[in-house]
Amino acid sequence: MEREHQIIQQVYKAKENMQAADRLIEDYMPFIKSETARFLHRPPSESDDELSIAMIAFHEAIRGYSRGRGAFLSYAALLIKSRLIDYCRKEQRHGGMLSLDEPQGEDDRSIADTLADESNHSEEMIMRDATRAEIEELSRQMKSFGISLTDVSDNCPRQQRTLDACRKAIQYAREHPGLLEDFLRTKRLPLAQLVKGSGTERKTLERHRSYVAALLLIYTNGYEIIRGHLKQVWKGGTAV
Repeated sequence: MEREHQIIQQVYKAKENMQAADRLIEDYMPFIKSETARFLHRPPSESDDELSIAMIAFHEAIRGYSRGRGAFLSYAALLIKSRLIDYCRKEQRHGGMLSLDEPQGEDDRSIADTLADESNHSEEMIMRDATRAEIEELSRQMKSFGISLTDVSDNCPRQQRTLDACRKAIQYAREHPGLLEDFLRTKRLPLAQLVKGSGTERKTLERHRSYVAALLLIYTNGYEIIRGHLKQVWKGGTAV
């Protein structure tokens, strides 16, 4: 069975288990409070309705998350912001609060515009943190296979023809789940099967063994952000 990224494992477990969901919320309270503080422009107190709403939104993010939504924390941050804005607008309608769209300050910018700018900055910070977490997790997993990021960098094909040949082998592996399961279980690159199935020369795969192994790990273990970067880096923006 494919080994999933740690936070994704926690989220999927929390979907089915209320106690696991409570533990996940408790573990990520600093994150939830940070998102609430960005909205309030001050640290939230335990009595703030906004903090309770942010916690509920985080739980909603757990229930609604899927791998196709990208990094979980980025998704949760957007949902928290959305629910807090909804709450603020509801209070505005029923309690005479200041309008989000009313110009404020010398530059006549609205609260909504300010929140949007801060949200963009927040999303960038969250994405950087999530990317760093994926890289750290990938490094740990690669270590169990006897390879490092430095090995991969040194082992990366330099010629386009060689790069295309390695991609062909990787694509073949991705199309054959049983082969990938064997790779993850044995921690050995199935060279004979890759050569036979993809037509790539064995000496090419042997020469770039660390590179091929790392790419197979990336494409079998939920590293959505890293895969997204690869799409941009590789020619044509197309993943192998």
